[in-house]
Amino acid sequence: MQSIEININDPANKLSMSDRWLRLRKRIVDSKELYLYLAPFAILFFVFTVLPVIISIYLSFTYYNMLEAPKWVGWQNYIRLFLADDVFLIALKNTFIFAIITGPVSYMASLLIAWMINEFKPKIRAFFTLLFYAPSISGNAYLVWQYFFHNDPYGYANAILMDLGIIHEPILWLIDPRYILWIVIIVVLWMSLGTSFLVFIAGLQNVDNSLYEAGAIDGIKNRWQELWYITLPCMRPQLMFGAIMAITQSFAASQQSIALAGFPSVDYAARTIVTHLVDYGSVRFEMGYAAAIATLLFFGMIIIQRIVQGMLNKVGE
Repeated sequence: MQSIEININDPANKLSMSDRWLRLRKRIVDSKELYLYLAPFAILFFVFTVLPVIISIYLSFTYYNMLEAPKWVGWQNYIRLFLADDVFLIALKNTFIFAIITGPVSYMASLLIAWMINEFKPKIRAFFTLLFYAPSISGNAYLVWQYFFHNDPYGYANAILMDLGIIHEPILWLIDPRYILWIVIIVVLWMSLGTSFLVFIAGLQNVDNSLYEAGAIDGIKNRWQELWYITLPCMRPQLMFGAIMAITQSFAASQQSIALAGFPSVDYAARTIVTHLVDYGSVRFEMGYAAAIATLLFFGMIIIQRIVQGMLNKVGE
């Protein structure tokens, strides 16, 4: 049978704008019940997600202090961020260091630990899942690390190092700018097995076991090949969700640094973009400037997400 090729660039094959609107209108009318079911979520999503983003982008081009009406200032806030705000540049550097380390490491750790736990029997798997997931939901987890890295000789880290003769006087872990950021990174990694970890375990449970049998017939020889050619391709939705969560958590880190290093931290050593945003939005009430910070963070996360999505699409190739 001879195939028929249609050239979409041919003017005869192009629909006019009015025809497209008529087709769209007919589709909506024919599926009006479905759109009615979707309407509550769509309205809530637009009001509480899309609309705030649009307003934030608009406010980023204004001077707004919550007491007066916004005044249009154009690109002034963005120029100030990169040319007149040295603390923002420190926060930008710290955020990228933080994200480059915690994002990939926590993502890979969640995936590998979930993969290993999935091999256990159900009761043992449930126990280890709770064991690894517990730190992410513990509200007082920071207290453990505050005691461990306490600045006096009674802090566990100082006591151990002094007993071993490595140091002769206590290190000011949470005051010395050389250590603050790295301690926050360690704590975040310890607490990083959160929602992504549970999603990965759920995704592993849904992989069809018959695919492994077919893979063995086709020449897959070990577990790593099973993981790359069968397991991961079957888990693309979960991998994408986990990547989005990892990106969000790594770029939006603020509570950990505030709890451990204070607000602001010494020499802004643990300053991140979000803590900078909190400073100008919740303390100084310079909402226009804070909106500019939020807008840059928003578009930066979108760019990173698109890059990661492109990488995940190549899994199994």
